[in-house]
Amino acid sequence: MLFTLVVVLAGCTNTPPPPVVSSPIAQTSTPPANTPSQITVSLDDIAGGYNPHHNADLSTVTSALSAMLLPSVFRPDEEGEPTLDKNLMTSAEVISEDPFTVRYEIRPDASWSDGAPIAVEDFAYLADAMKNQPGVVDKAGYRLISAIQPGEGGKRVEVTFSERYPGWKSLFDNLLPSHLLKDAPGGWQGALADSFPAYGGPFAVKTLDKERGEIVLERNERYWEKPAAVDRVVLRSSDQSGMVNALRTGNDQFALGNFDGTGLDLLAGLGKEVETHTVARPYFAETLLRPVGTLADDQVRAGVAALIDRDKLIAEGTKGSPMRELRAGAHVMPPSDSGYEPTLPPSGSPRDVTPKRAQQLLTAAGYEKEAGTWAREGKTLSVVVASPGQQEPYASIATELSRQLTSAGIEVTTVNPPSRELFSSLLASPVSTDPEDQSTTQSGTVVVDIAVVPQPISADPASTLASAFGCGPGWDSEEDASDTTVTPANPAAFCDEVLQPTIESALTGDEPLDETLSTVEPALWQANIAIPLFQLADTLAIGSSVAGVSSGPPMTGPFSSAVNWTRAQR
Repeated sequence: MLFTLVVVLAGCTNTPPPPVVSSPIAQTSTPPANTPSQITVSLDDIAGGYNPHHNADLSTVTSALSAMLLPSVFRPDEEGEPTLDKNLMTSAEVISEDPFTVRYEIRPDASWSDGAPIAVEDFAYLADAMKNQPGVVDKAGYRLISAIQPGEGGKRVEVTFSERYPGWKSLFDNLLPSHLLKDAPGGWQGALADSFPAYGGPFAVKTLDKERGEIVLERNERYWEKPAAVDRVVLRSSDQSGMVNALRTGNDQFALGNFDGTGLDLLAGLGKEVETHTVARPYFAETLLRPVGTLADDQVRAGVAALIDRDKLIAEGTKGSPMRELRAGAHVMPPSDSGYEPTLPPSGSPRDVTPKRAQQLLTAAGYEKEAGTWAREGKTLSVVVASPGQQEPYASIATELSRQLTSAGIEVTTVNPPSRELFSSLLASPVSTDPEDQSTTQSGTVVVDIAVVPQPISADPASTLASAFGCGPGWDSEEDASDTTVTPANPAAFCDEVLQPTIESALTGDEPLDETLSTVEPALWQANIAIPLFQLADTLAIGSSVAGVSSGPPMTGPFSSAVNWTRAQR
């Protein structure tokens, strides 16, 4: 059933004060002086986009900027439990079970850096995008929203859901300035692609220079709560040897990056002057075998999966970094979670490469191996493998995967489209589920058979499950049974009419998550839809010249406490 997002605004919100006209973000070729009131941080990369709600933009720098620039209703505490952020909110509570309704009260003084109030319009803008736009992160909970109504001059927000939703506290993080983005060129897909038009946190962007590899943040003088302890935070991109040298000389106060085995040895050489931690990110590296085109045939998909050496993919992606200790053996729960238990089958694919099994399956599907290449009725077994641009570790994993399949006799085309094109178009376009229709989508673009991509992890595991593997709104098995062209509800293009009621029951709290996972996890492994590889993670290296920096709450990182950072007295 489809639900309509209703936003009642007329006569309910005060007209905001005229926005303060701010000058465009200045560009500078001269780095700011390294003063006692500046914290300098090394990152692997500072290139955008910066939209934390877009799969294409998932990165360390996006998480860092979101934590320092954007307001959230709830933030994780030290145990990872969602806690109301009283810097933004006065309250948020369930006021009705039928229909399930949540009332949010925003602080009267909370405003964007241009003077516009943070209000109901920002909630509605985000909810609408998350319900309707392709390529977004964790959309399942937002799809349950049926109406949003304002009150108290726009500072009260009442959100009504079509079903009970126990995971409601996972919604409305990293609110965006709707008054500046809703009519901006490029729409949602262009939102935060290159910069931030306004801020609702303790910092503001002074300069953002991708070519120099530097972002300079300064204290947001319009922030209504506790001001940042330092005047300036500088984010600089660097390789791991550059990070180590900057820590050694004291030019950088800490580094957060993907240190491989060699980099970890370099860090160890700094001795006790540098404190290190592993900071897990809220997403997996995952290989999706999409049941469309060539791989719509279950036997073919299983045969291809049996040829994949998962251990080599993990080794290629982790390269001796701490991520090798975060091997993902389940589709929903991350290995960094205290309740994590692997669900990976004890033997066979994908735990082991099984060439004989692959041969049986492909032969049963009508393929024969001729001159080292699999073919059926004179047509070569061919797949397209995609990764988001040249982003690592996905590009390297995709290259290794392509090598494995090619050596096994499958023709492979490897593509690296820009991240936003991959998630918003190629993995979201209408595609054919007919195995004979292998080449293009309905819109004429190439069908992606296998994608090596990040898989987001929500604060609510049931939402992770529904967003990654649930069917889209309005899905009807009888209506769609004769239609071989579908619009994917998730990047995996997966929708199972048997599993869907169970997935929905977990999302609405009608069935305990443990019971749902005991049914769904084995079914997902058997379907050969997704092969989770490992959880992404960074190494945090903190020098002795900074105070107040920690690894932060689980899967959050150090930037959530940036308002309290200071230069240490030496």
